[in-house]
Amino acid sequence: METGDLNSLGERPPLVIAMALEAFREELMASAAAIACPGKGLLAADESTGTIGKRFAAIALDNTEDHRRAYRTLLATAGGLEQFISGVILYEETLFQDTDDGTPILELFRRVGVVPGIKVDQGVQPLAGGLAGETWCTGLSGLQQRAARYYARGARFAKWRAVLRITAEGAPSELAVRENAWGLARYARTVQEEGLVPIVEPEILMDGDHPIETTALVQERVLRQVYAALAENGVLLEGTLLKPSMTTAGAAHGGEQTPQQVGEATVRTLRRSVPASVPGILFLSGGLGEEEASVYLDAINRAADRQAPWNLGFSFGRALQHSCLQQWGGHDRAAGQGALLARAQANSEASLGAYRAGSQPSNDESLFVAGYVY
Repeated sequence: METGDLNSLGERPPLVIAMALEAFREELMASAAAIACPGKGLLAADESTGTIGKRFAAIALDNTEDHRRAYRTLLATAGGLEQFISGVILYEETLFQDTDDGTPILELFRRVGVVPGIKVDQGVQPLAGGLAGETWCTGLSGLQQRAARYYARGARFAKWRAVLRITAEGAPSELAVRENAWGLARYARTVQEEGLVPIVEPEILMDGDHPIETTALVQERVLRQVYAALAENGVLLEGTLLKPSMTTAGAAHGGEQTPQQVGEATVRTLRRSVPASVPGILFLSGGLGEEEASVYLDAINRAADRQAPWNLGFSFGRALQHSCLQQWGGHDRAAGQGALLARAQANSEASLGAYRAGSQPSNDESLFVAGYVY
């Protein structure tokens, strides 16, 4: 935990803290409900400057601010995106960036009813005392002040990504689970104090050769600790959203897994560990291919029929943008927007359990990256 952050809210009297959260209570619940709208999900466009550079390199495009502005303007001006997308996660540069005519990019999303949000974590660092490869997430220092600034700019939700991995050596360790759960809880309470709905993201990487049953056991353990920490910190669950991994076998597992198995295992895991008061669960794609992510999301919603109290949607980055970037290529805005809308519609249908596999164009390229960071 970052120095001074264990009691970051304790600098203000308890009554002031309680009043700060109470002032935003209704707005937080309304914002969370709007984002968790059935049939819609989030466009995760919060790649750091370094990560978007890797995406641009794949299409032979220089990583300049002008190119980043042009691409994110493309996303914001895709006509009809609001039919499928309820919110967009932005990187800080984009939140304060204007288009060529001076219009804030954020405002382009807001005009059509897409709620803007912001990535607030500052990346992961090695976890001292943890097992090899384990990390903790940074960004609590100064978060309260940053959250207030983001809210003033127009953001209405935030995202914080904790990263855990499953290994034969016993990861995730109890230390890693506790540290990341506590960090998520401190973040969530802090941004709620400033009016932002926290998206709680305890990602379990797909790396490994473990079966789906192992993933399910680890996810239950992690989610239970996360919600225990959220309760201890007094987080308003009705004003939060969860962004978990789907319950799949490790990427190197040799056995077959069907979409139905993924759907059933995912819903069972969530029912055992996530409170009913959480309004929405928005899955990350985690390196799944575009079509694969849609098919699995569809299977989850089919399995959840009459069994899940939450709206089950999506918060995809690569699985929404890969074909878009390829088709855009740095110059063809219409082609890029067409690809984006196709995958947005596919995932909208999947979030209702109504997707017909292959009905929308996709790129079959694998999006898995071992030890993914951004």
